[in-house]
Amino acid sequence: MTSPALAVPFGLPDRAAAVRPAARVETQVPLPAPVSDAALAERELVLAAQAGDTHAFAGLVRMHQRRAYAVARAIVLTHEDAEDAVQEGFLHSYRALDRFRPEQAFGAWLHRIVANAALDIARRRKVRDADELPETVASPRPSRDPAESQELRARLQAAMAQLGARQRAVIVLHDIEGFKHAEIGAALGIPEGTARSDLHHARAQLRRLLGDVREDL
Repeated sequence: MTSPALAVPFGLPDRAAAVRPAARVETQVPLPAPVSDAALAERELVLAAQAGDTHAFAGLVRMHQRRAYAVARAIVLTHEDAEDAVQEGFLHSYRALDRFRPEQAFGAWLHRIVANAALDIARRRKVRDADELPETVASPRPSRDPAESQELRARLQAAMAQLGARQRAVIVLHDIEGFKHAEIGAALGIPEGTARSDLHHARAQLRRLLGDVREDL
């Protein structure tokens, strides 16, 4: 007489199933993101500069000088103040090289230092000269009437001068220099979401200040 098959009680493991080999699960280890030649060259310069090589630091200055100036110029209203901010920023970064971690992005670290220097200068100078605004920001589209164009330019200059330093910075860095929101956040030491919000509010305030002029820009 054949014994009936016994069902495995609910909740207890099936011993036959337990001895069956488990299916192999292949896991793929994500490959590290490729590092560009420029990033490798920058890292080598940073390491050499940290070891005391002044020529290497000069190479870093040449590599980042244009964008560092753009960051400073977006915050202050004069060429002279922007140059002072860049000089202060590079000097401070040189003195702080031993605290820089090579796995960081040197450009973002440097831009934040330059931005802080520019913000300090902007705070020290409460009265700004609107005539010194960057040409790319203060120039409306060409008009057939030179007098009308001059008036639009003057009103745009005055409106930009009324924005706060950080508001002016996010507009210029994003709309003129082409910085991404994350890059602006890194440069100004604020979260990316805050950079987006600042840009939105700065544009809204600029539209309110310009009134009907915005239709002609």
